Amino acid sequence: MLLVVADTSPVRYLIQIDKIEVVHLLFQSVTLPSVVAQELRHPSAPAAVQAWMGNPPDWVTESTAPRLEDPLLARLDPGERAAIALGITLHADLILIDERKGASAARSKGLEVIGTLGVLDLAASRGLIDLKDSLERLKKTNFRYRPDLISTLLERHKSSGRT
Repeated sequence: MLLVVADTSPVRYLIQIDKIEVVHLLFQSVTLPSVVAQELRHPSAPAAVQAWMGNPPDWVTESTAPRLEDPLLARLDPGERAAIALGITLHADLILIDERKGASAARSKGLEVIGTLGVLDLAASRGLIDLKDSLERLKKTNFRYRPDLISTLLERHKSSGRT
């Protein structure tokens, strides 16, 4: 079983597009730093996200991240810092993080990284989701993405017969 730690963004968007279950199907469980869990429960979070966090499934655990004094992490937001610190401390196999700076910092600390699009790509390659539908749902949120990346994902799955 993989030890997976998540930042706010992938969890938030997978909940919003009703695909959060793929995290469980792909990785069995996920650990959320307490800071990330608080961000997901915050009144400014979408109602579906707040509701999900009000009664998270048993495959989600919450853990307090240690504070690491690291200049590289200091420039990241609290959720990214906590996810990376917890990932380092727990020797996580994988960290779910979308933001480029956060992903880069995590990789520089030796963590393997996957974002929302990577989770959807992996889930589609295993036949767990309809990628085209999932990406259309994602486009209706405020998720930021490069259109060429979406096109590349769809084309790759189309050519393999998995869209």
